[in-house]
Amino acid sequence: MPEGTRKLGVLAIAGVDPYQEKPGEEYMNEAQLGHFKKILEAWRNQLREEVDRTLNHMQDEAANFPDPVDRAAQEEEFSLELRARDRERKLIKKIEKTMQKIEEDDFGFCESCGIEIGIRRLEARPTADQCIDCKTLAEIKEKQMAG
Repeated sequence: MPEGTRKLGVLAIAGVDPYQEKPGEEYMNEAQLGHFKKILEAWRNQLREEVDRTLNHMQDEAANFPDPVDRAAQEEEFSLELRARDRERKLIKKIEKTMQKIEEDDFGFCESCGIEIGIRRLEARPTADQCIDCKTLAEIKEKQMAG
């Protein structure tokens, strides 16, 4: 992934600058764990604020339109918002699961093979629980099962 893309993705998630590894630094030391905890907390807070905004918007905008077309348009808008919030609710649960892994000192290692996931992959996807090789293999298997 190009450098600018990765950095923008991280900033978009939580407004936290990418972690700068130091030469010889131990993987998943306190500084790294603190960095990812900060990203996850900020991301979770952003998602929660979005849920609150949606709730307020829906309460403020809810109207019983006499025209069926207007009513249908509003229901479709609300439906799309609710689907987005449902995805975000699931993401919040995944973020909280990841934060628990940090607390248990089990963060940053592949659940399938046990190797390091890697700082750059975690910067791009802080909730990643598999290394890129295991994730790629799982996606290939999933496509084969579906097709």
